[in-house]
Amino acid sequence: METSPKYLTVTDLNFYLSKKFKNDPYLHKVFLQGEVSNFRLRMNSTQYFSLKDEKSKINAVMYKSFFEKVKFKLVEGMKVYVSGYIDLYSPQGSYQFYVHTIEPAGLGALFEQLRQLREKLDKEGLFEDSHKKKIPKFPDKIAVVTSASGAVIHDIMVTANRRFPHVEIDLFPTIVQGKDAAASIIASLQQIAASQDKYDVVIIGRGGGSLEDLWPFNEEMVVRQIYSMTMPVISSVGHETDTTLSDLVADKRAATPTAAAEYATPELSAITLQIIELRTHLYAAIRSIINSDKILFNRTKNSVFLREPQRFYDEKMQTLDLLEQKLEQVANNYLLNVKTKYQLVNQSLLSTNPHQIIKHHYQELIFKTQNLNKSMCYLINNNKNNFYNLSQKLDDNSPLKAISRGYVYTANEDGKTVTSVHQICENDILNLNFKDGLVKTRVLKIKGENHE
Repeated sequence: METSPKYLTVTDLNFYLSKKFKNDPYLHKVFLQGEVSNFRLRMNSTQYFSLKDEKSKINAVMYKSFFEKVKFKLVEGMKVYVSGYIDLYSPQGSYQFYVHTIEPAGLGALFEQLRQLREKLDKEGLFEDSHKKKIPKFPDKIAVVTSASGAVIHDIMVTANRRFPHVEIDLFPTIVQGKDAAASIIASLQQIAASQDKYDVVIIGRGGGSLEDLWPFNEEMVVRQIYSMTMPVISSVGHETDTTLSDLVADKRAATPTAAAEYATPELSAITLQIIELRTHLYAAIRSIINSDKILFNRTKNSVFLREPQRFYDEKMQTLDLLEQKLEQVANNYLLNVKTKYQLVNQSLLSTNPHQIIKHHYQELIFKTQNLNKSMCYLINNNKNNFYNLSQKLDDNSPLKAISRGYVYTANEDGKTVTSVHQICENDILNLNFKDGLVKTRVLKIKGENHE
């Protein structure tokens, strides 16, 4: 595409406008107030949103390095104060506001920042009672973190010396107001923590003031430093109606410096009175014990057994005699019982003497042997008689006896007896058994009843 010297390109125009923005001294450092719009948090990245009022809107950009320094949570619709510069974004031909700093607008913004931080720390458990440390009853040394020129240290020292002169108070002069206050407070607390067990209690505080004046005691790093202290911390920041995050995280919150000193120290006069009362009770208890022991001693001293100790042994001797008699009776009963058991066992043993058992079984064997012999003889004779009778019967019924009288016993070739003509056919071979031999014959003709 050919270009004419008479016409500018879009890039040239945007470049020219960008130079105008950069050369305008009024646009190098601009302070705006407005309402946050179109904000979506981008983690670890550049933030893009808009600033608007009732009639207008401008796009805003805040680079990561600047956004990381923001100490509150930026949300949609929040009123803010911002500072930065205006420049043209050439690729899109739009101008936008490049934010360097951003703060909530007005006192309400501080309250919002405080609310967000309190909610965050509360979720982490920094304000829970379970983390609170117990204030020692008799401290030796107290560290005070406050201004050296304020009335706080004076009130604490006067109250502590009046209540408990024994205690030593060390002041750690600290800036308690302004932009350097938070770092100064943290430095003093770290210096105390480095001394380890030298101090029993730490009092941190300042007088009353506005929310902005007390703001260093709401800084997150100050709150976390108080939470990390190994010794208990009493917070006395502002007046009774003022409540800072340092008050919430401290182990004890005092409404005034005087109250903080009273929490940290015991009342010597009250302790002295308590000691006197305890001493009185102790003396009374000792006297009561002595009187009780004296009565017991006199009673023991006048005891019959101490005046006539033999009477004590007489009673014991009588008891011993009774026990001896009882022991002898028990022993005799035991021996009698054992003797009876022995006799029963002996009688039972005799009844089961193996010699007697063998003798009894031997006699029983002889008797049974004799009975067996008699039974065998009877059985043999009875069987002989039966055999003779059966032999006689067999002889009487033997076919041989009939054969000897001229009869013939006929059988076929298989040895089966032939008793009827119906069992044979012509030309069959038959065995004729005579009394003195066997004759084989062939059947030539069969004639009989009902037989051709």
